[in-house]
Amino acid sequence: MTRVAFQLQIRAELLDEYLARHSPVWPEMLAEIAAAGRRNYTLFLGDHGTLIGYYETDDDAAAQAYLSASPVAARWEAEMSRFFHGLDGRPDQAATALTEVFHLEDQLAAAGGHAASDDDSRSGNDSESSAS
Repeated sequence: MTRVAFQLQIRAELLDEYLARHSPVWPEMLAEIAAAGRRNYTLFLGDHGTLIGYYETDDDAAAQAYLSASPVAARWEAEMSRFFHGLDGRPDQAATALTEVFHLEDQLAAAGGHAASDDDSRSGNDSESSAS
């Protein structure tokens, strides 16, 4: 699995409209994102219109190719392009990619450790304290 994060800058004067366009996103666009193989797709809004996006995929090149060929995605991206500063091309293809520098599960696995499951951490049990 590949984790992808990206950054875009929303034009301040269009921020409210941008947010309205994502509440909700067109159902056919949601279906195309899923069909492309992107999962856990999330957008975060920071100060001054900084937008951070994140998704997971098994094959990002295939996902990009799928969305590049999608008429629905082309229409969505054409409508979204005016919201961003400094883009040359479609927002989904021209966003600044971010470099991953830390991932907890990867480092725990490399160190031979493990992460407690959500159920264990909520109940106060972990594999060491519940072992007899």
